[in-house]
Amino acid sequence: MKGVILAGGTGTRLYPLTRLINKHLLPVGSHPMVCYGIERLRQAGVTDILIIIGKQSAGLYTDFFGSGEKYGVNLTYRVQETAGGIAEALELAAGFIHHKEKFVVLLGDNLFLDDLTPFVEKFKHQPTGSARVLLKLVDDPRRYGVPVFDAAHPQLIAYIEEKPKKPKSKYSVTGIYMYDDAVFDKIKEISRSARGELEITDVNNLYARSGMLEYNVLQLWWGDAGTFDSLQEAGIHMRGVLP
Repeated sequence: MKGVILAGGTGTRLYPLTRLINKHLLPVGSHPMVCYGIERLRQAGVTDILIIIGKQSAGLYTDFFGSGEKYGVNLTYRVQETAGGIAEALELAAGFIHHKEKFVVLLGDNLFLDDLTPFVEKFKHQPTGSARVLLKLVDDPRRYGVPVFDAAHPQLIAYIEEKPKKPKSKYSVTGIYMYDDAVFDKIKEISRSARGELEITDVNNLYARSGMLEYNVLQLWWGDAGTFDSLQEAGIHMRGVLP
């Protein structure tokens, strides 16, 4: 399997720091944020990794990571010229992913302590053309995409509601997704949202409506290091994960 880390975007919630540097290169503890996603993939045996980056910090990525050899992985880079949503960024992985090849997608600002290995192994045995997402039990699911489970098939998600006022579960869909190359056809089926972006929730709901979206639940700490408070919290939880 391959890995794709989405590390573009503008990082407006971390302004003015993100005027200077891409948010995924901001320090979490003693390492740039994106290092933790690379390590989680490597730990799961996923060593061929594409990083989607913004043009603002492209040189910094290549200077710092190079080929990825120091981190035990093989890195490829592609530049997202303008921010247009997670699904639009993911579309840049077409060509890196071969026919019927399965891969793991991480949002670069999603940090977590669980080992991905058991989830990757489960996905390897899923039918071609299906997908898997990872969930986390949260205190306030209204802030997130919330899964609604299929009552007849409890291993499946029936659909995902984005930031619902009255959530039907207490789980959040995290920024960890698993697909094969069929996802690029799904992306072509969706339209831009009211904010002008191609939304990954719309892609996942296409799988859900077809009975093809399975899930696992993270048991350990998970966070979205996209604000100053969550960035500070991540530094505490991720301490010691990398040498």
